[in-house]
Amino acid sequence: MKSLIILFFLGCFATATAAAAAAEVAAPVPGYVLDNTEVREIHAASLKRDYQLYVALPDSYRASERRYPVVFVVDAGYAFPVARGIASRLHRHAGMEEAIVVGLSYAKGDEGVYSRRRDYTPSVPRNGGYRSDMPGRPAAFGEADAYGRFIATEVFPHVAAHYRADMRRKIFVGHSYGSLLGLQVLLTRPNTFEHYILGSPSLWFDRGVMFDREKAYAAAHGDMPASVFFGIGSRETLAPGKQRSRAEEDADMVADLRDFHGALAAHRYRGLATTLKVFADEDHASVFPLVLTHGLRAYLKQK
Repeated sequence: MKSLIILFFLGCFATATAAAAAAEVAAPVPGYVLDNTEVREIHAASLKRDYQLYVALPDSYRASERRYPVVFVVDAGYAFPVARGIASRLHRHAGMEEAIVVGLSYAKGDEGVYSRRRDYTPSVPRNGGYRSDMPGRPAAFGEADAYGRFIATEVFPHVAAHYRADMRRKIFVGHSYGSLLGLQVLLTRPNTFEHYILGSPSLWFDRGVMFDREKAYAAAHGDMPASVFFGIGSRETLAPGKQRSRAEEDADMVADLRDFHGALAAHRYRGLATTLKVFADEDHASVFPLVLTHGLRAYLKQK
């Protein structure tokens, strides 16, 4: 009888131990964290909204005293880890100088589409027809100018106060609507950034409003102190059987960008240096890493 009791308890112990081990194996572990990164909360006093800054520090940051150029990238949810990874690899494997990467999040409490439509677009579309992705809130557009001022007057001082950032070497990175934001800054306060990397800008937006703004800038200014790298995929063209127009469904984004780049060149702005590259066999979804890689190479120094 004692032997049976002992075997019973040994069996229970083994079962409990196996269950505990299984539970330990099945328990979720903390999510993957990118090395040398931080998240900072920032309140946009001018916009009355809250955002986050995702910051990636160079490998050598902790052991050095020098200041680093700063890459500011919008649409941070997807673009920040891409920018951080590419900047790191360009340094480690291609000899490019290191940079701090700062990702600008969407507004806290907003859906991504809602936030970027409002913050990155230069105007309220005249053709309308947009529906909000946030129930109970109307679609919002046209606050790119205010958001650009927030970056210059609130984000820049925050970064300068907390990091060894060379604020004389600031790089803007945007794609699609994010590039509209970059163009808005370029055509209002071009020296906000020293270098702009603008991928696949949505120049069809609001019937090509940025073409009108470039003409207005040219009428009032003879200079534009900035360097700009434009990139786009060769497949971002008009669908077969459609007639080109400045509307999203009928846009030839490659032709639009060539036209815009040509307008900048025709006005011969003092201090402006531009490059346009069309990447073969890439589309709107796939081209961003290539635009970013070539855009950084166009500005960062090589050891």
